[in-house]
Amino acid sequence: MRKPLLAVLISAAALAGCQDKVHRPTCPSGKVCLEYGNNSEPLTLDPQKSNLVDEFTIIGDLIVGLTTDAPDGSPAPAMATSWETSKDGLTWTFHLRDARWSDGVPVTADDFVYAYRRILDPKTASIYAYLVYLLKNGEAVNEGKASPETLGARALDPHTLQLTLEHPAPYMPELAKHQSFFPVPKHVIEKYGDDWVQPGRFVGNGPFSLVSWSLGDKIQVAKNPRFWDAADVCVDRINYYPTPDLVSAERRVQRGELDINTNFLTNRLKRMDQAMPGYARPHMSLATSYMVFNTHDRGPLQDKRVRRALSEGIDRDFITTKLLRAGQAPAYSFVPPGTAHYAQGARLVWAREPFAERQVEAKALLAQAGFSAKHPLKLEIKTQNASDALLLTEAVQADWRAIGVEATIAQNDTSIAFAAYRNRDFQVGTMSWYADFNDPMTFLGLLKSDTGAQNYGDYRSAAYDALLAKADAEPDDAKRAELLARAEQTMLDDEGMIPIYFVVNRNIVNPKITGWVANSENFHRARWLCIKP
Repeated sequence: MRKPLLAVLISAAALAGCQDKVHRPTCPSGKVCLEYGNNSEPLTLDPQKSNLVDEFTIIGDLIVGLTTDAPDGSPAPAMATSWETSKDGLTWTFHLRDARWSDGVPVTADDFVYAYRRILDPKTASIYAYLVYLLKNGEAVNEGKASPETLGARALDPHTLQLTLEHPAPYMPELAKHQSFFPVPKHVIEKYGDDWVQPGRFVGNGPFSLVSWSLGDKIQVAKNPRFWDAADVCVDRINYYPTPDLVSAERRVQRGELDINTNFLTNRLKRMDQAMPGYARPHMSLATSYMVFNTHDRGPLQDKRVRRALSEGIDRDFITTKLLRAGQAPAYSFVPPGTAHYAQGARLVWAREPFAERQVEAKALLAQAGFSAKHPLKLEIKTQNASDALLLTEAVQADWRAIGVEATIAQNDTSIAFAAYRNRDFQVGTMSWYADFNDPMTFLGLLKSDTGAQNYGDYRSAAYDALLAKADAEPDDAKRAELLARAEQTMLDDEGMIPIYFVVNRNIVNPKITGWVANSENFHRARWLCIKP
């Protein structure tokens, strides 16, 4: 078990010899303070309304579920100290520890039941409600076809939660550490409604408590003395900063203003290894960078020939090896290598063709769809206001120009871009999907017809849905994996989206930080971190 260590301010001279003045908040004497660059400004800290990784980084330090992320990203007991499963895999019984919300009120099984009913309430409009469809009658409750009381979640007593599932889910312990399965404080939400997440009102059961939120500046949290394992939480205070300018963030880490930043400009890896040895922490991720077509509205993107041409026309090898240069791999499928419970093999049918041949074929497909030099296909690519996103979209724009497509780029702040994706206010969008849990369903479930807002392109396929449903009902792991692979192949044959590359986690971590363990899911809970004296 880790014991608290005294923190020290990290001088600029100690960080690669940088001579710039360090602008670092004063840390109270005898306390450990962490300055944390977190990529973008959160839109919300409500676990049932958030959907961005940068939000989950903070929320996961404020609230914990039945399980939580161990240092290596695997599921570890949290609110649940133990659990058992029925022989048919449909009933899970979780035994809860004695724990309290940060205001002193006990956390009970009823808080979990309340949370699952709330996330499925159509008024909550949760983008992650589809994950809780796993519970018996979850989808029916979300659609208003069944009462909340019929949901497969029961508090047998204050310390025993029973979940009844629609189908077996061997990944339940993984899913239980996701924010969609977090408890929420019923007594606070019933008092304040959606405003419960504001500083001064926010109540969590995690290792840290919300202190303040200054938009555009920082979110500050402090150690929660009521957390059951508070004695072994080293850090006393964390400031989370939005850091969309990755070069600036890199320099702030080098100067000692930040201890961590959750991203770096991918083509600066070699420079950092030279100037800041030991700081850059690249690691292959369970994540895929991809583009989606808005097929919600009638138009050329509903034509499979057009979608295939646009996908074939992208030079993934150039993007990964010449442009990004941090170990990313070209993607010709959606589910990344290394995903558990899967039979890899699904692949875009044209993937092995040389790029030059793909360009010729793409031009021919566009001509068949009615586009030519005199009548070119015109599209807008909507992307996030981040350096890597612009690098990617400019490369795609050039590749599409080579096959006769005129593409413009519209950059927005991350939260605004994703709001546009949710509202279908785009033609082509760029994004990355990071696994919510280590199973192919975290990727493939995204494209189900009933997923809702996060199926940004509104991909629809009865055959695809049927294969996923059949996989859900299949108790044999190997047969389930084969069904999931067939489903992915069906979607790829439909050109349902454009996989671009498999992502590399790119964190910058001061070597003085201890407890940081590289893992493919890229979850790093601050309760495990400390700073060397």
